[in-house]
Amino acid sequence: MRISVLTFLGGRSPVDRYVERLGRLRDEGFTRAWTSQLPQDPDLLTTLAVALREVEGIEVGTGVLPIQVQHPMQLAQRALTVNLISGGRLLLGLGLSHKMVVENVWGMSWERPVRRMSEFLDGLLPLLSGDAADATGEFTSTRGRLTISDAPTPPVYVAALGPQMLRLAGRRTAGTITWMTGPRTLAEHTGPGLREAAGDRPVEVIGALPICVTDDAAAARAQAAEDFAIYGKLPSYRAMLDREGWAGPEDAALIGTESQVAARIEEMRAAGVDEFVGSPFGPSELQARSRALLLHCRP
Repeated sequence: MRISVLTFLGGRSPVDRYVERLGRLRDEGFTRAWTSQLPQDPDLLTTLAVALREVEGIEVGTGVLPIQVQHPMQLAQRALTVNLISGGRLLLGLGLSHKMVVENVWGMSWERPVRRMSEFLDGLLPLLSGDAADATGEFTSTRGRLTISDAPTPPVYVAALGPQMLRLAGRRTAGTITWMTGPRTLAEHTGPGLREAAGDRPVEVIGALPICVTDDAAAARAQAAEDFAIYGKLPSYRAMLDREGWAGPEDAALIGTESQVAARIEEMRAAGVDEFVGSPFGPSELQARSRALLLHCRP
């Protein structure tokens, strides 16, 4: 099982800070990081165009980019440009965001989200591979080709939690990246649904969870309950927490001493996860301690 780290944008001088953060992760020994695109943050792919030019020796995955606010051809242009700049170090994770964001923030319809993702992939995947797209859809139509020569095709992952999205991801992409999804659910629901749809084609289950290595587990649990409270209310994540029998996000977070957290990481390995992505939280010294454990747990 590969082990990597999740990081975020934001703060003052966000591009400079991200370049600095990515360089630190590389220097610590990480070879892959995932970064979230939150609605209020700077544009992730623009930031990666700078960061991957400045920082060599580390891959970055988008975990994840919402599809509703862009067209497949526009995303293909941006992703291929970043991969041209970086020499093929981009992994493209896509998602549907959530109904409350799509309707209340973007003013768009949440109708038939799986169909929307399928039509988006109809346009995106050929363009990323250097082929022409010719897809007419109910929500999205894409026609034409790009002329971005020598740009490597990035692998595409879809954030898939429910059965329909898992089947779509398994049939058409490199796999899925999950959040707030525990080892029992990954072993019994996510992995089988994804791999059955993929057939003989190799696919990956990438599981991300918060992590805090600490001697004060009670304080870390209280912080996790506060910091990640929204994920206990969003229907898609709430369903994953319920499947696992977890009361809230504080149960999903990997909290405890080095040996305790390492044991929970091992549960992810035993569940058939191909890559575990730890998202360190808490004070900076505890985040550093968590990153050190992630590096220690690598095969």
